[in-house]
Amino acid sequence: MTEHGAQSTHPTIYLTEPMTETEERALRTWLGHQESETGSPTVTFANTDQALSALTRRDDDPMVTPVRVVWLPDITNGHRAQRLRDVLSARDPLHLGANAQRRVLRTDPARCRVIEGDAASLSELRDRLAERGGGSLPNFIRRQAALALERAERSLLGTQYKVSRFVVEEITDTSRFTAGIKNLAARLNLTVVDVDRQARADLDEMVAAQSRRAIALWDQLGRYFSRAYRLDVDTTRFEELRELNREHSLVFLPSHRSYLDPLVLRPALLANDLPLNHVMGGLNVSFWPIGPISKRSGTVFIRRKFDGDEIYKWTLREYMRFLLNKRFNLEWYIEGGRSRTGKLRPPRYGLLTYLAKAFQSSDASDVYLVPVSLVYDQLYEVSAMAAEAHGAEKRKESIRWLVGYVRAQGQRRGVAHVTVGRPLSLRDSLAQEDDLRLAIQKTGIEVSHRINEVTPITASSLVMLAFLGIEDRALTVPELGFILGPMVDYMTARKLPTAGDVDLTNPQVIRKALFTHLDSGVLKRFDEGNERVYYLGRDQGLVAAFYRNNTIHFLLVRAIAEMVLVAAVDEKFADPLADGWAEAKAIRDLLKFEFFFSDKETFQEELRAELSLIDPAWESDLSKTEHVEHILSEVRPYLAHRVLQPFLEAYEVVADHLLDAPVSEDFDEKTFVAGCLALAQQRRLRQQLASSESISSELFATALQLARNRKLIEVADPEVPERRLAFAEEVRTLVRRVREIRALAHVKLDQVKGADSAAQIVGDPGAELDR
Repeated sequence: MTEHGAQSTHPTIYLTEPMTETEERALRTWLGHQESETGSPTVTFANTDQALSALTRRDDDPMVTPVRVVWLPDITNGHRAQRLRDVLSARDPLHLGANAQRRVLRTDPARCRVIEGDAASLSELRDRLAERGGGSLPNFIRRQAALALERAERSLLGTQYKVSRFVVEEITDTSRFTAGIKNLAARLNLTVVDVDRQARADLDEMVAAQSRRAIALWDQLGRYFSRAYRLDVDTTRFEELRELNREHSLVFLPSHRSYLDPLVLRPALLANDLPLNHVMGGLNVSFWPIGPISKRSGTVFIRRKFDGDEIYKWTLREYMRFLLNKRFNLEWYIEGGRSRTGKLRPPRYGLLTYLAKAFQSSDASDVYLVPVSLVYDQLYEVSAMAAEAHGAEKRKESIRWLVGYVRAQGQRRGVAHVTVGRPLSLRDSLAQEDDLRLAIQKTGIEVSHRINEVTPITASSLVMLAFLGIEDRALTVPELGFILGPMVDYMTARKLPTAGDVDLTNPQVIRKALFTHLDSGVLKRFDEGNERVYYLGRDQGLVAAFYRNNTIHFLLVRAIAEMVLVAAVDEKFADPLADGWAEAKAIRDLLKFEFFFSDKETFQEELRAELSLIDPAWESDLSKTEHVEHILSEVRPYLAHRVLQPFLEAYEVVADHLLDAPVSEDFDEKTFVAGCLALAQQRRLRQQLASSESISSELFATALQLARNRKLIEVADPEVPERRLAFAEEVRTLVRRVREIRALAHVKLDQVKGADSAAQIVGDPGAELDR
């Protein structure tokens, strides 16, 4: 129904629903008050087929006002207790059983309310049905009355309960749906009946049929599942989001680190007065009991693969169009799956494409994409993902798997950080390019950039940065301070964002991060000998890298700047500026599938700024080999080996293995990656790889993306062997240079003696750890 502002001379009819005896008594009391206020008798019609048919035959054009008796939930500590069997039942928490109603009306009558939905005249309802393509007027009135009452209920419950009902009917009972079905049937050479049946079945599978009971329980489950974390939410942009949401749908696109991500983001949004999102999730996690509960609390389960199913694709676009027209908010994870390395994965464009096409065919004036960064101090599932990167099979999600996962959350794992980036207008972003496919790709990359720019540096990631890039070496407290002190100074000079605005110069912050990593087993300590030392636990390289990689994007250009300085010494640049830019851009091109780089002009300015931080006079001195060597010897902190070496060494494994691979249009990637894993393991045992971090199927797969881009695989070209050899030489040169930087860093580290003043940033947590 629609809001009716002006006083109407049309007779008013109250449309009622089936009620219990107690509810009828409450409604009669309310109607009596209405009669005493207006001086006119009230007329009611029951919401039955016979009564509605009679209503539609009236010729006095009455105003139809739906009414409902509701029972407000009993709030205990701000949340109503729920049980699993309650959720799986059809009963809504606002509609109690008959016995409970009598008890509540006697003991707490304030919980019994009669609400009115927005009124609409019969002629208006008839016109609106005609605009939608016709259909049954009694059914349309019943559906519109229910929707109007749900809007009224939200005024009692808040925006959390923006419940979408009758979605399938709202989509299918339109001339647009009928026409689309006919067009699909003709194009696919199928019968209209078959296409209609499949489309409706697809809608039933994907549509989130929300219920308040499921929402309440899912909130409780979410708090229990994520109990390992304290939530830290940066609220800087929430006022802007609330203002945008008044007129537009918001599409939240978070980074994906954990199965817990939706459960962490959800309370952050609700606490800041934003409604529940429709979360687009994979059918792989729709198993009982989580599947039914999450679907009834807003999860839209989407098949993982449906490339050849034209009916499914069309149905998904129509559903997304409906959600945009109704101004519902959406959520999905732009990387497509959880990051196995800790850094942001390349965006997946499938759902973004469906969103763009749905938006173009919708009535929405705009949609805003909301980048969100999710970062955790520690994650239980990182060890499993690291094992998968080493070649282990992914464990299938199931109820047994879930029980183990939930139990593991009983251990405290620090803080979960939620940060919202700059919202992006979908309308403006798509307008940048005439080619829709290119516009969507640029939109996805821009969202990823905006996630990275607000992903905060955590003490957890900073500590892991110290322990990576030093091979298998243990560190004393003074050595930790020697490494971390300059890193903190560098991050401060660049004004990089930190999680929760923590002060990384505070020794307690670093100590706490060390405690967390020691408790989880990622770090170990050795107390014997004359000095306590700390070191990475066995096979923890990929786990440590996951935490470091959360913020590695901030350090990337600095690492490349160091590589440019080494190249200047190696190649004795004739034209320092031109040769330096060429070297930097070559590294950028090599790693373009691994990281999100700025456009070339911005990248050049970023590189210039980093070189100026290292040496303000660099621009006039790159041609002087002795001076560049002096600059390199004075660099603090050295970052190239901590940032780039694992990626370059993984690429070297792929490049070398390609030299032995046959040149053919057929390429068995799975077998090739298995060979890379074996070769990398061998090199690690021979200490030809700095750490187990480079033994990663994820990194090998990205290197193969580059190989495809350079036409080194899946082509039958006689020049391929020569191009593969050139590729291998390019990577070997970069590996040799990054190892030179690592050697310089080790020389400096070997000079650290005693309680260096920089160690004050760490202190010695050992005494406190003896608890």
